[in-house]
Order: sequence, then structure tokens, then C-alpha cells
Amino acid sequence: MIKLDQLFEHVLTHYRGIFATLFLLPVSSAYGAYASLRNWITFRFNSAPAKHDARVDAVIDQIEDWKKQGSVQKLCTARSGWKTMSELVPKYKLSHRKIDVGLYDILEIDEQRGIVRVEPLATMGQISRSLISRGWTLPVVPELDSLTVGGLIMGFGVETSSHKYGLFQHICASFEVVTAEGRLVKCSPSENSDLFYQIPWSHGTLGFLVAAEVKIIPVKKYVRLHYRPVYSLDAMVSVFEQASRDTENNDFVEALVYSRDQAVIMVGTFADTVGADGSLNAIGRWYQPWFYKHVQTYLQQGKERVEYLPVRDYFHRHTRSYFWAMEEIIAFGNHPIFRALLGWALPPSIELLKYTETETTRRLREKFHVVQDMLMPIRYLKQSIDYFDAHFRLYPLWLSPMVIKDNGGQPGFVHPFRTEEGAVDEMYVDIGAYGTPDKKDFDNAVALPLLEKFVIEHRGYQALYARTFMSREDFRTMFDHAGYDLLRERLPYCRQAFDEVYDKVSSQGRISPIEMRKLEKAG
Repeated sequence: MIKLDQLFEHVLTHYRGIFATLFLLPVSSAYGAYASLRNWITFRFNSAPAKHDARVDAVIDQIEDWKKQGSVQKLCTARSGWKTMSELVPKYKLSHRKIDVGLYDILEIDEQRGIVRVEPLATMGQISRSLISRGWTLPVVPELDSLTVGGLIMGFGVETSSHKYGLFQHICASFEVVTAEGRLVKCSPSENSDLFYQIPWSHGTLGFLVAAEVKIIPVKKYVRLHYRPVYSLDAMVSVFEQASRDTENNDFVEALVYSRDQAVIMVGTFADTVGADGSLNAIGRWYQPWFYKHVQTYLQQGKERVEYLPVRDYFHRHTRSYFWAMEEIIAFGNHPIFRALLGWALPPSIELLKYTETETTRRLREKFHVVQDMLMPIRYLKQSIDYFDAHFRLYPLWLSPMVIKDNGGQPGFVHPFRTEEGAVDEMYVDIGAYGTPDKKDFDNAVALPLLEKFVIEHRGYQALYARTFMSREDFRTMFDHAGYDLLRERLPYCRQAFDEVYDKVSSQGRISPIEMRKLEKAG
């Protein structure tokens, strides 16, 4: 007789789309409604910028208690590891002492200075709605509403405006951090600058972020989006690089690559009204086609076109389909009938998707499924597309240009490209690869280490939310640890309190969702 858990695994593995439609979407929608109500109540009765200092004092008190009790365990935040954007779950949270950093407020919008001061758990959706209603926006608005300021600073954040403004870290004016000593430290380019430049990419291994000042810019009602299909790799690279370097005229630059030689390059600018050269497309409506499918129609038509997208629709154009990942979960999700009836429920919660992983889907994911963002010097874009085509054959690919700023030679984990002659080129491109490759006999255990080697050899970087096979030595070759090591040595209690970044992002620190479920159950 088939056991219930075996039947459940069979359904989750072989009928995932139906299961997601009948179970995940309703549960996810109900949970979303509950979370919204809970957040509203929390904000209504507990949220107030005036309480910020008291909440920071509570973080400091927890660290003082840890010190009084011998400073034995390593420290981490108490936020659930299931909420991370990674396909993996942090294992270290099971053994580390959790510090409650319940800081989720927008503290101040200073229009005179062009700054918004926020707490680390404030989300992109929360911030963008508040700012847009006042005629402002963040210069870089990463795609998903649930992304937090803390995650984007301590980790990595990029969007199609990053060719102009850099990564999310580059739009930050200052950080407030509670160190392992229990001290509140403010850092900026002019105050404790060594800490300011080392916080990004540090994954909470230098202290607890409790506030950040982030730059804001005026926003307009629409984004005028120009679609240009290209039909050769040379044209793709040339048009994309030219658009990326034209920061005066282009507010947004993006490309979706549908094969080695075919892509649609999109250039966007803010607009107050819908012009006569294009039509309005409210692409964010639930019944609309998934954005990458819509873009593909221009490749098939072979024509350049212009559309005007409402600004929040543009910012979150890939959200409903998680770029193109939803197609592997609900293969019929872009069907007009499905969109009309259930498009409003997309996307399902990432937490639920991870929590319903089975042994079979874990094995398939680990061997065949790719979720990677590689940040490559734009001069190596052609070689990179060729590499992905030869070793992965995975399409679409997402191209988002970005500058990694030199910051006057300040320390940090990542640096702009520097030639042997000493010339600096800040322009990089994020190559996003999401899905199951068509390469025959593909195996992640072989392909990913080779990709990481290619990236190191071409002086690129790997986004650290993704799975990595790098050794500690290779990791330190990819990312500059010189200033980081000095700072960890100098800051009291730092090495005692916090792991290194590698310990948190490697296979030592993260495991599959099903492994985490077993450990939590056993514990």
C-alpha cells in the first residue's frame, strides 16, 4: 500500500503545475492576505519612527546579554531563513544565536537632501509605493516587492538603471550598524569610510544593519520603452553596449536573449505622458501576457516598437512570472484563460515553493536546474554569450548593464575592471541564467565549477544568493578580502561573533529545503 508521504511526493514531483494551481496559489494568496493584514496592524500600532532608537537599544541589549553569557555562539539575525531569495536555506541559523532585528520602518523622506532613511527590513514594495505617491523613486528598484533593504545592501541588488547609478550599494549615502561590541556606529564616505565600503556583500559578518540612508530621484508617471530586435551576436553586443554607455539619454537598458544570435534590446526613459509614437501597455495587470513572452513577439515581428508602461508596472514587469521560472512550475500559466482566471494570484510565495520541495525535485534541481547571475566586464559580453551557449544552451538570458564604481580606489569586495595599463572600465553586465539547460548530458556539478572558473579568469563576480561550488581559495580570488580581513581583525568581538562570508554562502552554510525540513523536524 502506498504511504501518504510517498503519494504526496509523487504528486509534487509529477503534477507540480496542477498542485501549484490547486494548492500553492490559494495558500499563497491567503498567506499574502494574512501577511498584509498583520503588517497593517503592526504598522498601525507598533510602527513609528520615534520608536527606532528604542528598537536599536533592544538589539544592543541582546548583544550585551550574549557578551555577559560568555560570547560562545556565533550570531545571526532571527529572520526566517525560508524568506531568503536563494533556492537554498541557511543551515547556520540552526546553531547560531539569533538576534531579533525587528526593524521594518520608513523613518524619514527628506526631499531637500534627496534621501530616504529606512530600516533594514523595509521592502522594495513598501518604499516604492511611499515614494512614488510623493513623486520620487529610488534610482535602482530591484524587481521583487518583497526584497528588503538589508538584503540588497548586505548582499547584492541590480536593475536596468544600474548602468547609470550602479548597484544598490552605490545609491546608499550612509549606514547605521550595531557592531559585535554592542556599539552603534554610523558610517558614510566621510565617516568610518572603511566600514561603509566593506558593508556591501558582507552578509551580516561585520555587524547588524539597523538603518540606511538611500538616495532618491524624481519619478514620472510612465516609462517610454523602445524595443529593438537584433539577429546576430555582433549586433546584440554592439547595440547593447552602446545603449548601456549612453547614460545621459537612457534611464533603463535591458536585453532578453532568446538564442545565441537573437535578442530584443530595450531602452527606457521616464515620461510624463503617453506620446504619439507608442501606445499604453499596463503590463502589470493580471490578465496580461508574461513580459518575456510579450517581448518575444517583437523578435518574431522583426519590427522596432515603442510602448509606454506605468512606472510601477515597469519596475515589476518580471514579477508575475519570476522572469521565466514560472513556466517550469506552471507550464500553462501564460495561457489566456489561466491569466484571466488566476493571473491575479501569481506569483506563488517563494517560501512555499521551497517548502514543498521533494527528494526527487531536489535531485532534479541540483543536477539540472540553473539559477545564476554572473557579473561580467562588458568587454567580455560576446565571449560570455558564446560560453553560455556552448556549455548551457539555456534561454532566455537576462542582460542588465551595471557600473561597479571605483569610489576613488576605496576598499570593498568588488572593483571595476582595470586593464594592464591601469585604465579603469566600470561597465559590467549582469547575465542572468534561470531554468533548465538544453545542453546534452548537462550536470550542474560539472558545468557550474567550470562557469565559476570562466568568471574568475575574466575578472567577473558571482551573485552570492546563488549556489556556488567555489573553494575558499577561489572565493577569495574572485572577491577582494583585504580590507574586510583588516576590519574583522580590528573590530572587537567581530571574529568571535560572525562567520566569514564564505561560511554563510557556501555549501557549509546553506542546504536544500528538504534537508532543512528534516533537520528542523529532528531538532
